[in-house]
Amino acid sequence: MKKINFLVKLNKEGKLQKVEPSDEIKEAYLQRSNESLSSAKALQNIGNMKDSVALAYYAMYHCLLAALFRIGIKCENHAASILLLKEVFDIDNKKMTKAKSERVDKQYYIDFTVNQTETNQSIKIAEEFIAEMHNFIATLNEEKIKVYQGKVISLFTEEAAQTKSSSSKK
Repeated sequence: MKKINFLVKLNKEGKLQKVEPSDEIKEAYLQRSNESLSSAKALQNIGNMKDSVALAYYAMYHCLLAALFRIGIKCENHAASILLLKEVFDIDNKKMTKAKSERVDKQYYIDFTVNQTETNQSIKIAEEFIAEMHNFIATLNEEKIKVYQGKVISLFTEEAAQTKSSSSKK
């Protein structure tokens, strides 16, 4: 229920909304994903491990945004996007959640160190996730898009119905 309330709140704020599905925006985010992954590798090569981990996460995040725009969902919140990965697409979001946590730790706090092995692992996870998402996006046809849009809308409708029901009982 807490997760759904979060999504409803973002929807009311206009940070999570249904839009026209867009191949153009999808392609732009896939390009950003490729650029972020390439940058993560380049930063690793020059020894900038913390920023490499951050960009490996962003490579994953941009790929997720591509999938969301492909079905016509605009989400301006990282946590919500990751939640939608599981709730709408039924794709395990544990690796993405961990990558986000690692990115936050390495990007914002100074008391973390990152070694070559950890950076290699972050990049490997990003590459695997991106490959999985590319395959997923390739399977999206109009029928599946409607199903996924319906799942998002039902998250808001369920909550709205429960809110109305509890309000009328008062």
